[in-house]
Formats: sequence, structure tokens, C-alpha cells
Amino acid sequence: MAEQSYPEPTVGALIFSPQGLLFLMRSHKWHNRYVVPGGHIELGERMEDALRREVKEETGLDVHHLEFVCFQEFIYDDSFWERRHFVFFDFACQAELTEATLNSEAQSYVWVTPAQALELPIDPYTERAIRECLRQRQCVDQGTGTPASTRRRGP
Repeated sequence: MAEQSYPEPTVGALIFSPQGLLFLMRSHKWHNRYVVPGGHIELGERMEDALRREVKEETGLDVHHLEFVCFQEFIYDDSFWERRHFVFFDFACQAELTEATLNSEAQSYVWVTPAQALELPIDPYTERAIRECLRQRQCVDQGTGTPASTRRRGP
């Protein structure tokens, strides 16, 4: 990959099943840790469109009910297999189907509760996104187990 001149904006998807389980995939690019699917935003592409495209490319899943969770800076961290400077924009979203078809970026996947996810070998950026999602209560409505992105807000 060419040397970077500028930070690369990327999107990440905290994907929830209708049962409130979180999708994580194990990737060699992240030293075989579990991560969320995502990737770069193409020139002229909206973040939400980039998220849908990256999720489809990496997992075969279609996602909807996107809600912004947080952004994170990744500056030459050894967590990734290449020396890169990223700006992550993480979103919570939902998928109706749970059977994924992974591309070459991931070796396996799991559907787990957010609490179970925090017990897995996950990268620190995925951990921060999950914790922020939980803090905002966007991940799961603790009373029903329903992904918060499916709840109606306001009157």
C-alpha cells in the first residue's frame, strides 16, 4: 500500500441481530483479534453508504437503522498489520439475516452479546466502540434485549 499523505477516514459497523446479538469477525489484519466490519470511505461517498458497502463486501449482510456511536483516532498503532493513520466513524446498525459470507479479510465470525464480546480477544478500538455504544444505550435496550436502533424515539 502507498505511503499515506493524509489520515484515512473509515467506517465501522456494530451490527446487531434482531435478537440483540453483536457481530464480530476475527481478522488477520488485526493480529487475529475480533473486530467489527468496516473500511475506507471513497471520495464522494457518504459515510452511511460506505458503511453499507463495506459491510456487504466483508460479510454479505445488508444493514439498516444506522446510528452514529463515536469517532476514534488511530495513529500508527501496532494493532493493525500496516502502519496507518485512520479516523474511525463507528455506527450501530441492524441486520435481519445472521448467516454471513466472509471475504478474505476475516477468518471467522461470531454473534455474541455485547458483554460476551468484551470477554473475547478484541482490539482496543472495537472495545471502545462497544463500551460507548453501551454507554449511549444504542447497543441494546437492557429491558427487552432489543437493539436500540429499532426503538422509536420521542413522541
